[in-house]
Amino acid sequence: MSRMLKVLIAHNAYQQRGGEDSVVDSECELLRAHGHEVEVFRRHNDDVAGMSKAALALQTVWSTESSQDLLAQLDGFQPDVVHVHNTLPLISPSIYWAAHRRGLPVVQTLHNFRLMCPQAMFLRDGRVCEDCLGHVPWKGVIRACYRGSRAQTAVLAASVTMHKAMGTYRDKVTRYIALNQFCRQKFVDGGLPANKVVIKPNFVEDAGLPTWDDRQSGLFVGRLSTDKGVAVLLQAQQLSGASVDVIGAGDLLEKVRQQLGHRALGFLPVAEIITKMRRASYLVVPSLWYENFPRTLVEAFSCGLPVIASRLGALAELVEDGKTGLLFEPGNAQDLAEKLSWAQANPQTMSQMGRNARLKYEQAYSPQTNYEQLLAIYQDALVSAR
Repeated sequence: MSRMLKVLIAHNAYQQRGGEDSVVDSECELLRAHGHEVEVFRRHNDDVAGMSKAALALQTVWSTESSQDLLAQLDGFQPDVVHVHNTLPLISPSIYWAAHRRGLPVVQTLHNFRLMCPQAMFLRDGRVCEDCLGHVPWKGVIRACYRGSRAQTAVLAASVTMHKAMGTYRDKVTRYIALNQFCRQKFVDGGLPANKVVIKPNFVEDAGLPTWDDRQSGLFVGRLSTDKGVAVLLQAQQLSGASVDVIGAGDLLEKVRQQLGHRALGFLPVAEIITKMRRASYLVVPSLWYENFPRTLVEAFSCGLPVIASRLGALAELVEDGKTGLLFEPGNAQDLAEKLSWAQANPQTMSQMGRNARLKYEQAYSPQTNYEQLLAIYQDALVSAR
């Protein structure tokens, strides 16, 4: 593409900054670094404070305020394309209609499964649940899947059902970005038009060319919760006696500290996590849910760190068993223990897997590769919207 684009990014930021917020900032910086003009239409969940439940419910389904504010920003900025990330709860799908009124292509990155599952993760009681996939999510309402509240779940279910009936997701979004093939298939199974769903993974900045000498112990990085498979990891560590450092905070922090002592490192800044990754032998990702696209996995690949992961969902696609890491049966502590023991007994093979992981990062997850993919999607959306 010969000319520089003007891109408006729309995002409802979370109260606790998370992976989606980081992706939004990274993509903005990436586009600006290549000379494109970027503006951000942003709402923040902190703004929910003081709103009545009724007002918030209306905002979630259709926010006239966000629609009008976006139209004003569109008229002032005159972008070529609108790229949407999170719309819940204050932006709402009304902005798709606003962009459509101005004849602008809309690209939507699908960071989670919210359009198919009120809980957004296809997870219930520690197990994968797809009961609402492709259906009106009434079961999710009965089970209070969103924040344990039937009322809040009902609002989400009503919003998704209404906008499906209105053709919002079918007609007002030009291209959807799924983060991998597994997720793409789930979105298509859930009713999104297959010809509109393309694949572009997230990226991370290059951690620098790694070395593979003197790498010691395993590493876990993430929220210390049941869905992340922390209890499975602890049981496997006990069975294998493997040395695993655990970085993160959450409900199971005390349990981790009791078992691992000084290896329970708590919360660490990103720079320190990267340093740990560059010195570790492998990263463990024992999740019990599908994991749309764990950023830590790509950070590990950048550091030349192989990954031992659950053979589940996108993880089974992202980690090539025996090449960039090892896969084990989800929730099976004995199988994970065997993989940890094998990794500890075969450091040279794990080192080669780390080299393969680094190559995979360079080929698929680097900023330059991601920029080229993103620009191609914008180009496709512009052509389609004509």
